[in-house]
Amino acid sequence: MEAWLAQLIQDLLTALALPQVGLVAVFIITFVSATLLPLGSEPAVFLVVKADPSMFWPVMAVATVGNTLGGITSWWVGYGAERAVEAVKHREPPNPRALAWLKRFGPKACLLSWLPIVGDPLCAVAGWLRLPFWPCVGWMALGKGLRFICFTAALLWLLPESWMSWMQ
Repeated sequence: MEAWLAQLIQDLLTALALPQVGLVAVFIITFVSATLLPLGSEPAVFLVVKADPSMFWPVMAVATVGNTLGGITSWWVGYGAERAVEAVKHREPPNPRALAWLKRFGPKACLLSWLPIVGDPLCAVAGWLRLPFWPCVGWMALGKGLRFICFTAALLWLLPESWMSWMQ
């Protein structure tokens, strides 16, 4: 059983090392994980880079684009939801303090879109509040890109090789 699992992991790493497979997988996973669906993209990004370290920058670019497009999708979902609710009835927002905070910081708050749990809804709320689209996209991309670069670099260069022995 252990040999089978080791072979499965090795085959997966070999497939992910191929740019045409790894980059597509990274794009799809990072896109979906940036929507309101619960999915983490860091393991996929890390595995592709670990399988082929020379792909570090292309993977960072694809992950950032995929994750930012997912954030944009959430922004549009929030924008559409606000318009739908507004058309049905006008009511007081559920958390006026949080909305006031987001309005005060404006699009710059989207820099925090990389945070677990609150980041994806933050993009939707930015759309709900009709914060300016392109500045929100810029701040989302910056935050998400820096997150991928820092997280992946830290795992690659700070974790002891003995922790990665299961990948051999």
